[in-house]
Amino acid sequence: MVFHVLNRGVGRRKLFRTDRDYQAFENVLIETLALRPMRLCAYCLMPNHWHMVLWPRRDGELAAFMQRLTTTHVRRWQEFRKIAGTGHVYQGRYKSFPIEQDEHCLTALRYVERNALRADLVDRAELWPWCSLYRWRYGNDKAKSILSPWPVDRPRQWLQWVNRPRTDAELEALRQCVGRNRPYGSADWQRRTAARLGLQSTFRAVGRPSAHS
Repeated sequence: MVFHVLNRGVGRRKLFRTDRDYQAFENVLIETLALRPMRLCAYCLMPNHWHMVLWPRRDGELAAFMQRLTTTHVRRWQEFRKIAGTGHVYQGRYKSFPIEQDEHCLTALRYVERNALRADLVDRAELWPWCSLYRWRYGNDKAKSILSPWPVDRPRQWLQWVNRPRTDAELEALRQCVGRNRPYGSADWQRRTAARLGLQSTFRAVGRPSAHS
């Protein structure tokens, strides 16, 4: 099953201020891929957060990969700044939600790879160097080697599609899944997957029940 995974700096703290910060995270990512093998379909590093699309092969693989990745990054981030043990770096445990392996997967991949463009950090998505799209478009064989084939075919006009604005409905559906760890896919698939993974609560209305419920 494919998952969208993300995390943010605590209090929206900037995780990455310089190229060296971004490169340090990518180094940890590459090391973790070697130690805890994982299919990395896409990623994008942003100043105060990051997104990934991961495709684990078996149960437990995602948790093991993320634990190694975030623990190592936090330790090195604090050691470099000489503030080891002074508090949290991330806002909490990473968020994740499963994605149906059809056009919904392409939509999620596009969402991740155009993040820097949406934030007006670049004029075109493929120009942001801390993203899988940049590696895929401009990287050499070694740079591309950390990226895995997708569970769906990449469209021929992928660059054009990524750089095209998203629809409001598409963005809202993804934001609901990001905010609530809700499965992203067709209605039937969402219900089946929520039942299988114990995620039924992600579809309940937010807030306290009324006195008449």
